[in-house]
Amino acid sequence: MAAGAPIVEVSRLRKSYGSRLVLDEVNLDVRVGEIVGLLGPNGAGKTTTLSILATLLTADAGEVRIAGYDSRRDAQAIRRRLGFVPQSIALYPSLTAFQNVELFARMHGLGARAARSAAEEALARVGLSNRARDVVSVLSGGMRRRVNLACGIVHRPEILVLDEPTVGVDPQSRERILDTLRELADAGAAIIYSTHYMEEIERLCDRALLIDHGRLIASGTVAELVALAGSRHRMELTFQGKAPARLYDGIAGVSALEPAPSAERMVLLLGDLAQVSRVLERALSAGNRVLEFSLHSPNLSDAFMALTGRALRDNDADSASERGL
Repeated sequence: MAAGAPIVEVSRLRKSYGSRLVLDEVNLDVRVGEIVGLLGPNGAGKTTTLSILATLLTADAGEVRIAGYDSRRDAQAIRRRLGFVPQSIALYPSLTAFQNVELFARMHGLGARAARSAAEEALARVGLSNRARDVVSVLSGGMRRRVNLACGIVHRPEILVLDEPTVGVDPQSRERILDTLRELADAGAAIIYSTHYMEEIERLCDRALLIDHGRLIASGTVAELVALAGSRHRMELTFQGKAPARLYDGIAGVSALEPAPSAERMVLLLGDLAQVSRVLERALSAGNRVLEFSLHSPNLSDAFMALTGRALRDNDADSASERGL
């Protein structure tokens, strides 16, 4: 498909587990060469969405089209074009890393010679060529995650779906996984990436989708989501003695967060970073010594909290419900 064209199209997706509605009219699309992050509190519907896209679950209603194929009628055709990397490591511990990846290649229909070549290439891509002959049971957790990824990409899928692929990994493995995904997207793969790590979304993803209570509540670039949430820069000042009253009077777009943390400290909300110097000039001219100040610019975590009203790992009990447990 042409670069920038939608390769994943989801329309009015609905799914229930018994009386619990998990997905409620979800719409989304992913384009060729794009990495889309899926964010939401536990129990929001993320894993269910990914499982439906991977053809592991069937939706109650709605339409899923992947690479032009309907997920209900053409599941096998979709599976040949899609790679799925689950949160749970899906490897055979008594086999070597190479044998695991080669096995997945054969399951995707590659012949013996092609499977060997593809397995070597996939392990090289995730930086494990030198551990290819090691039994999986002796590998570190981060290395197993990388083998898990190699199994998901060994057949060179057009679409890659990942459910928290960096949980519990070491920094070196995380860097290698993220770099690999960026390389795959640059080569034309469409990637759907679920994670609890906001910094990964900010660094890796072209767009983010926020899902809560089974509904898609916002989508866009990180900058667009921050703007949508109305998040503002936050400046905190600590004075020697009592903070000057109405320090920000006359500076458009600046307001104070009430109540103040203490008599010596104040927190100001700024609409523009250019206002920082004006506030500091005011503080100095007021004669009060500024002992310290800090500046926090709005990020995806702020936007997420503003738009959903809760943290990513809220409602652990709901997460089990989402998985049907």
